[in-house]
Amino acid sequence: MDPIEKALARLTLKERAVLQSILERIRKGDLRNLGIKKLQARDDVFRVRKGTMRIIFRIAKTRDIFIP
Repeated sequence: MDPIEKALARLTLKERAVLQSILERIRKGDLRNLGIKKLQARDDVFRVRKGTMRIIFRIAKTRDIFIP
């Protein structure tokens, strides 16, 4: 099991619902009120923090959003 799968397996149902909601909003481009921070030394990589969870994503110049 890779580390991401292991971390997701440890989340509670409530945390999974919050994570899914945030990912859906990012996918739709609704970035308001998510507390997004740009990562240092990168103009296209951002972070959303919710409690102890961190979601890292990239917005390409074409405005496409990539979540690793």
